[in-house]
Amino acid sequence: MTRVHVPIALRWSDLDAYGHVNNARMLTLLEEARIEVFWPGRSALAEPLPELHMDDGTLSLIARQEVEYLLPVPHLRDPLDIQLWLGAIGGASLEVCYEVHGPAGTEDDVLYACAATTIVMVDAASGRPRRISARERALWLPFHEPPLEFRRR
Repeated sequence: MTRVHVPIALRWSDLDAYGHVNNARMLTLLEEARIEVFWPGRSALAEPLPELHMDDGTLSLIARQEVEYLLPVPHLRDPLDIQLWLGAIGGASLEVCYEVHGPAGTEDDVLYACAATTIVMVDAASGRPRRISARERALWLPFHEPPLEFRRR
């Protein structure tokens, strides 16, 4: 399994009145991890991530998101370890899968949530969906593994 590990620090404003990460803020944390991986020149991380950048002139539009919360995420001083991989690589879309873990190597190293985001590639000039390029597919294939299976109850 090849996953990208993205450290994302919690902010005080991510917490709700119950003292854990608010469900809406979880989507923001996942977005931050996705931006670190797919968009060049935006990272402020000390450790470089694999370069999985989308082609220039591309918009990535969210078609679908699903989050399964397993445990409330408390305030943590160390960054979350958001593990990211591609569960599906289609013609013009991809499914980004995530596991949200506590800080690696600590007693808080637990699985808090799983999530998936379907992204559609859109040509910025025309506003129309575009096919995933050969360059992108070659970069992304090493990070392809089975998609998440959500519990449906």
